[in-house]
Amino acid sequence: MVCCGAIVIAGEPIAVPLLRRLHAIDVPGARSSHHIPTPRGGGVPIAVGLLAAMGLAGGGASVAFMTAIAFFGLLGFADDLRALPATRRLAVQALGSAGVALLLILPLHLAAPVLAAATVATAVWITGFVNVYNFMDGVNGISATHALIAGAAYACYGEWVQQRFLLTAGLLVAVGALLFLPWNAGRARVFLGDVGSYTLGAALAVIAACAVLRGLPLEAALGPLALYLTDTAWTLQRRIRAGERWLQPHRTHVYQRWCDAGWSHQEVTLLTGAISVLLGLLGTASLTGNPALRASADLAGLVILAAYLWSPVWFRRLGLQGELG
Repeated sequence: MVCCGAIVIAGEPIAVPLLRRLHAIDVPGARSSHHIPTPRGGGVPIAVGLLAAMGLAGGGASVAFMTAIAFFGLLGFADDLRALPATRRLAVQALGSAGVALLLILPLHLAAPVLAAATVATAVWITGFVNVYNFMDGVNGISATHALIAGAAYACYGEWVQQRFLLTAGLLVAVGALLFLPWNAGRARVFLGDVGSYTLGAALAVIAACAVLRGLPLEAALGPLALYLTDTAWTLQRRIRAGERWLQPHRTHVYQRWCDAGWSHQEVTLLTGAISVLLGLLGTASLTGNPALRASADLAGLVILAAYLWSPVWFRRLGLQGELG
C-alpha cells in the first residue's frame, strides 16, 4: 500500500505537465461533461503503482493481475495519445483478455471442455467490464470513487474468507484511487483517461473473477460493480433498440442525465457512490449462509437498481435538481 500510494503521490505532479507536452488533452465536445480542455492520462501513476506494489506482494493470481494492468494500461495510454478505431480496439482487448483469462483458469486444472468454456467466459467478462468502466468515466471523480469503494469491499471480502489476493489487490486499488481523487474530484486538473479507466476496469474485473473462481457468491463479487454494470447494460439496450450507432460516444447514461438535470459532478459522484456502498453491503448477505436474508438482500438490491434507472424521469417530474451545480 505504501509503495502504490507513494508512486501515485509522486507521479501525478510529474504526469500532468508531461501529458500537456504530449498533447494528451481532452477537448470539450457536444458529448462532454466538462468545458475546459484538460489533460487525460492521469491513470498512468495508478497503473505503475499497482504493478510495482503487486510485484512486491506476489500471490497466486498476481501474475494475471499484473498482466491485465500492463496490457490494458498500455492500450489505454496509446488510445489517449491517438484514438484507435473502435472495432480494432475491441479486437485487441479481446486478445489481451484471453491471455489474462488463461492465466487465471489454467491453475485450476479443469477438464478441457470446462477449461475452454471458463476461459471464454472470463475473457468476455474482462473485455466487457473494461469497456463498462471506460463508458462510465464521464464526470469528475466518479470512477476513482467507485474504484475506492469496490477495492475496499473486495479487501473486506478477502479478510472475511481469508483470501490473501482479494485483500491485497482490493487494498491496492482502493489506495491508488483514493490518492488520485484530489486531482480529479473537484476542479479536475487531470482526467484518468483511457489508461486510467482501462487499468481500474481490468483490475476490478480480475479481482471479481478471482472472487467467483474462489467460491464467493455472485452477489458479493458483483455487488460493488452492480451500478456500473446496470447503467451500461440499460443504456446499451436502449440505444440498440433506438437504432443508434452504439459504438459511438454519447452522453445518455443515467448519471449523465442527472448532470443534464442540473446536478453537479460532485453530487452525481457522491450519490452514485452511496448507492454502490449500499449495493456492496447488500451483497455481503450472500456470505452469511442465511437463505432468507440473502433473498431479501437480493430483492432490495434489484429495487434500488430499478429506482436508479428510472430516477431521471422522477427527477424531471418532481423538478428535483442539485444544489451545488
